[in-house]
Amino acid sequence: MMLLVLLGLLPYLASAVVLDKKAEAYVGSTTSDIFPPTGTKVNSDLFPGETGVGYPGVTVTGVEPAAVQTAASYAYNTGSLSSYPLVVDQPEDGDQNIDISKYWGNLSPWYSVPSSFYGLNDTTPLAPEGCSVTQVHLLYRHGARYPTSGSAPYQFSGKMANATKQQGGFNAWGELEFLNDWTFKLGAELLTVSGRLQNFALGAAFRQQYGYLLNNFTEQGTLPVFRTESQDRMVKTAENFAAGMFGVPEYMDQVNIEIMVETSGVNNTGAPYETCTNSNVASRGSIGSTAANAFAKNAFNGTIDRLQGQITGVNITSTDIIAMLQLCSYETDALGYSAFCKLFTKEDFENYEYYYDISFYYNNGAGSPVAAAQGKGFLSEFVARFTQTPNPAADNSINSTLDNNPTYFPLNQSIYADATHEVILLDTFTALNLSALFSSGPLPTDKRTQSSFKASQVVPFATHLVIQVLECQNTSPSKQIRFILNDAVLPIDQSYEGCEWNKDGLCSFDNVVRALQQRVEEIDWEYDCHGNYTAVLGKDYNGRARRG
Repeated sequence: MMLLVLLGLLPYLASAVVLDKKAEAYVGSTTSDIFPPTGTKVNSDLFPGETGVGYPGVTVTGVEPAAVQTAASYAYNTGSLSSYPLVVDQPEDGDQNIDISKYWGNLSPWYSVPSSFYGLNDTTPLAPEGCSVTQVHLLYRHGARYPTSGSAPYQFSGKMANATKQQGGFNAWGELEFLNDWTFKLGAELLTVSGRLQNFALGAAFRQQYGYLLNNFTEQGTLPVFRTESQDRMVKTAENFAAGMFGVPEYMDQVNIEIMVETSGVNNTGAPYETCTNSNVASRGSIGSTAANAFAKNAFNGTIDRLQGQITGVNITSTDIIAMLQLCSYETDALGYSAFCKLFTKEDFENYEYYYDISFYYNNGAGSPVAAAQGKGFLSEFVARFTQTPNPAADNSINSTLDNNPTYFPLNQSIYADATHEVILLDTFTALNLSALFSSGPLPTDKRTQSSFKASQVVPFATHLVIQVLECQNTSPSKQIRFILNDAVLPIDQSYEGCEWNKDGLCSFDNVVRALQQRVEEIDWEYDCHGNYTAVLGKDYNGRARRG
């Protein structure tokens, strides 16, 4: 594998967490349990690899798998975490009919969403009858990770640590008794073990479904170029995906992984918030975060009263409730189990899910004025790949140094795979105008309601959008395209002019490309990302502050 570390060979932005004196503020912070031990490394002389040992036995490779073309039925991922290797408690009120891991918003593990949720009842990701997939584009998220530095779980840990330093400390009993001995054991930002597994499994599944498309690379005498960002978890995401798809150690020699630098001021389609300044402005790109916090202040009053009655020395707030719910998610992913999960009822988890729905809908979805601008980079690159047109439009987050070079931005691949963050995936869905995700309209922020937009279905860990380009015998024209999100085929008749409703989610490739080209022209990157305006909560912006 050729690791292309670009733009000055900058170091990875996120590496193993270094615990310094600040860590003393966190309950139970320690370096004693970190693996591998400092100063150790594998001795390749004493433990030679496969080539050094020899005697490999029979090694005959068969033809590439093509499950998307040949399978009689599709293998869906039910996504339950209540089985090996992770353990999840049932809700506090004992409801046995829900899998709470599907109520964790962007902290949920990905699971298959039925196409029927978006109105297509009789289709699967398998190639429709008479069609063959000739090209596939994958946009996917990293797997489960530790919480980001300074996030709610860290703040809660600090709050508990400070409480122990006060006179009398704190005392918890009943459901909260475990807090008396609880310590904060999480790292920051890196992939967890289950996160590595999610990306590896995604790569293996992708090879099983689309392996036959690698024959195009064999015919051309080239290797694929897959892309990711320079944060440690993003590099490991691409590597684990590649290991799942190509095998170990084969992936080292069978795919080029292009690492795009993610840092402030550097253009990167996978991290446009580094150059789109309005993305982090409270009155523009972050209105969803404000609205979600306001919702939480009212949604968990009963829960606060119940838990406050089981602890002294600590004043529990709605911010703490969100932190403890997040610790349920993060500890389960990282440690295999979390005692925080059993504190909350089914209604609590439903409100937790809706908290994320509000945040993502208004920060990165149709209710955001900057979402489409942030997704414009990937949108422009998709159009360039579809049309095999070099030098995609650069009035956005595109890095022209890379995209104008066919080594780093090839246009003749049968398989593309780009890894990025969940916020950018949703920004891109908005830029692509995948309106089925937002068909029920703006989300109320004062009460929970049913909606077509669910963050746990759209932006979970290892979420992925697959765009299939197909040749079909029974359509005119024969070249078709469709969009599949976490195994749900999306209807696109309301997204693109000239597309009619189709039971398989198909539409003419040329129609969709024309609509996407127009969408590129409509999105005003400069105004949406740098203009001086105030966003209105509850409005359907279609991701844009200014309509063309």
